[in-house]
Amino acid sequence: MKPARFAYHRPNTVTEAVTHLREHAGGARVLAGGQSLVPMLNMRLWRPDALVDINEIDELDDLRVHGERTEIGALVRYSTLERSPLVTERLPLLSRIVTHIGDRQVRNRGTIGGSLVHGDPTGEMPLACLVLDATVVVVGPDGVRRIPVAELYTGSYATVLEPDELLVAVDFPGRPQHVAFRQYCRKHNDFAVVSVVVTGDRDADGIWRHVRIALGGVADSPVLATAAANGLEGSRLTDADLDAAAAAAAEVIDPPSDVRASAAYRRHLLPVHLRRALNDLRAPRP
Repeated sequence: MKPARFAYHRPNTVTEAVTHLREHAGGARVLAGGQSLVPMLNMRLWRPDALVDINEIDELDDLRVHGERTEIGALVRYSTLERSPLVTERLPLLSRIVTHIGDRQVRNRGTIGGSLVHGDPTGEMPLACLVLDATVVVVGPDGVRRIPVAELYTGSYATVLEPDELLVAVDFPGRPQHVAFRQYCRKHNDFAVVSVVVTGDRDADGIWRHVRIALGGVADSPVLATAAANGLEGSRLTDADLDAAAAAAAEVIDPPSDVRASAAYRRHLLPVHLRRALNDLRAPRP
């Protein structure tokens, strides 16, 4: 099957891209990596009036450092995140988690901005950006907006972006000392059934600070388990602490039932994988 007819724009600047989006009044789609968009077009599940191809906008493909902050352009590919020494040094969670996304062909084309805008509730990149307290930089006709990833989603595959706004970068405020990631899939690199990411800093005396826990596949969008993380603040991550965190995290999820797993099975898996991730955090695997 082939897409329905559409207009095609290939701007060279962010301003041009926003102008085209505004001209089509909500009827245009942005083409970045196209890993989700193109299949939807070919199946005619989406029939936009126009595509705005942003791949010629050079400034969207940059990695920038501003002190402790790291800014990643919206067009940076998964494969770049996987291989970049800068990302490995400053944001090791991204270089680790990206290897669980699709296959090599997908990672060569898929982009961090496209993943965030697509908003798959099982997606690895929205989950990682949430736990790292990232902010997206968005440009529209009225100027620039900065939106915390924690406030980006209104539901499954739905964001707060306006139809004429373009996500141009993702800003990460710092880098936790320790990270851990656990995911359960039916097969390697399939869509996740349940995902867990935990981050934190450990003092010299073994006390944990700034713990954050994010969960994927258990709600309409990735969720922060704030109460569970707060319960670990100042702890030594004992077995009892891990059990308490798993119980608290179970209170904030509302998992779906779909072709991959039932809601009951996801509820069963979550505490198992959260305990494993927290155990990895306190005693990293070699």
